Amino acid sequence: MTADAPTILATSASFEPGAYGLFSHRPGRIHRFAAELSGKREAPRICGLYQATGDPEARIGAFYAAFAGTEFVPSHLQLFPMPNVADIRAHLLSQDVIWVGGGSVANLCAVWRAHGLDEILHEAWQSGVVLAGVSAGSICWHRGGSTDSFGAELRGFTDGLGWLPYSNGVHYDGEAQRRPKMHELIGDGTLSDGYATDDGAGLLYRGTELVEAVADREGPLGYALNRAADGSVTETPLPTRVLRYDA
Repeated sequence: MTADAPTILATSASFEPGAYGLFSHRPGRIHRFAAELSGKREAPRICGLYQATGDPEARIGAFYAAFAGTEFVPSHLQLFPMPNVADIRAHLLSQDVIWVGGGSVANLCAVWRAHGLDEILHEAWQSGVVLAGVSAGSICWHRGGSTDSFGAELRGFTDGLGWLPYSNGVHYDGEAQRRPKMHELIGDGTLSDGYATDDGAGLLYRGTELVEAVADREGPLGYALNRAADGSVTETPLPTRVLRYDA
């Protein structure tokens, strides 16, 4: 079973942290929500893409460790130093959820385009595979956002895949530069109007329409960001539903 409409879950939420570091993480409520959106609660197939950090073995290993012994059936697609599957398109289209990790959104989009993944992922999205991710894995589906891809001082990124015709701000409450930089970039016209998420929050799009903001705990919110004629930016908190899955 596939999602009712092309579905993207763009978030600042991720795994439930464990007590013993990276390899003790467990699936977050956001992953179980993604599985529900796919219509596959039993043995949902989830594929991890970690090109935003260069496909590091540690992150890929932690991805498998997180899902070990759960209802999920994990796999991954790596592109460094070469693809690990012979037929990328067939592998991605066979998934229920594709989960994209954080890192450099500029590098992520460039590598995807070099391998034709932009076209394959678009086909997967249109066919009902739920596309989801955190940080760079959230910004990538939009026109752009603020990023540390080019250094510690945030800059505007305007070369996202653009399937969602908005800007996207991540870690909105978690990093001091994020909120003012999004206001600056939207206010001066570098970025279009858009949406942002606090750490722990996510945005659900059906097609290109935002239909809901969710969070993995009480507190985190989603926001709508809109530029006025005078260049000021209005920030409107969105009603944000707390996910209640066991994590």
